[in-house]
Amino acid sequence: MRLNFGEILSHRELLFFFIWKEIKVRYKQTVLGIGWALLQPLIQMIIFSVLFGKLMKVPSQNFPYPIFVYSALLPWTFFSSAMTLCNNSVMNHAGLIRKVWFPRLLIPLSAIGTACIDFLAALVVLFGLMWFSGIAVTWNLLFLLPLIVAEILLLTGIGSFIAGLSATYRDFRQIVPFGIQIWMFLTPVIYPASIVSVRYQWLFNLNPMTGIVNGFRAAILNLPPDWNALGFSLCEICLFLPIGILYFNHVETQFADRM
Repeated sequence: MRLNFGEILSHRELLFFFIWKEIKVRYKQTVLGIGWALLQPLIQMIIFSVLFGKLMKVPSQNFPYPIFVYSALLPWTFFSSAMTLCNNSVMNHAGLIRKVWFPRLLIPLSAIGTACIDFLAALVVLFGLMWFSGIAVTWNLLFLLPLIVAEILLLTGIGSFIAGLSATYRDFRQIVPFGIQIWMFLTPVIYPASIVSVRYQWLFNLNPMTGIVNGFRAAILNLPPDWNALGFSLCEICLFLPIGILYFNHVETQFADRM
């Protein structure tokens, strides 16, 4: 069980090739191409705005509900897409794994990189929604950069762990999509974190995506950040990142035998 970042750096061109290959396969012979990456959070925003904004009157901290929910859908869609890709990533590269050696950690990293391309495309829509909703562009948006880095590190830890589990235990691939659906409702995406009782805030903050989603929403809507939730998220990133990579490195020697 080792963390050899030198191998990853020396094979960085292979990592870029994996990402480029996945992008080409996903959007080849499609009508909208990468436009599908824009439609997913946009359609979710419209559905949530009608159901929770108009019908259920979920509070949105005095902001238009569409921009309120889209500011959280950005990091959440990035997270859920990356987890889904990591879940199937090792099996999708089974033929290559059996034939040639390369750092296996590149597989979940390429899945995260592919989801990151979709995230950057969806980020373009944000500025149009901010203009339409009358939300001013402020220097707070620069806070998105460290938040994106933090989410990528979180995805690397959890994604590597899930990729290793899914390759070792086949039934785990069926559990991940169901778990992601439940996880979304435990994250303040369609509702503000303030509706959770102060008594249970610490339990709510144990979800590492709570601090990241709150941070995105604060940066976009020019709100004060929730440093307590962010502190929880950073601590969990420091925990999940080495555990996920070490576990993946531990089970990667079994991949060729199990496929």
